[in-house]
Amino acid sequence: MPLVNVMVNSKAYTLGCGEGEEPHLKDLAALVDMKVREAQNMVGSQASETKLLLTAALLLADEHHDLLEKLGATAATAGTLQGEREQLHLRAETAEGAAADALEAAAARLETLAMLAGEGGRA
Repeated sequence: MPLVNVMVNSKAYTLGCGEGEEPHLKDLAALVDMKVREAQNMVGSQASETKLLLTAALLLADEHHDLLEKLGATAATAGTLQGEREQLHLRAETAEGAAADALEAAAARLETLAMLAGEGGRA
């Protein structure tokens, strides 16, 4: 198991992770560190490390919650759009069928007219 050194709130931590996950773990630690700094601005620099980490965790949880809500709304919109797409597809198929029927009727009418014109020319 690879070990990764990260810094959070100006403190070094050595963490283990899966093979190949080192860059991802470093990115996550940098995000936590950024949120700890944001929390420090909110609660003050004299706050305990526990309070800073709790506030940072709450900030991350709030962002996570917002993203889940947006994802749910996007999924609902995608479902609605899929339904509308299916309806439009059915309407297009119906219109295509009606157009084909109209063309067949017009062709039959033209054939009839051509036959009548041909009979009239022979007399």
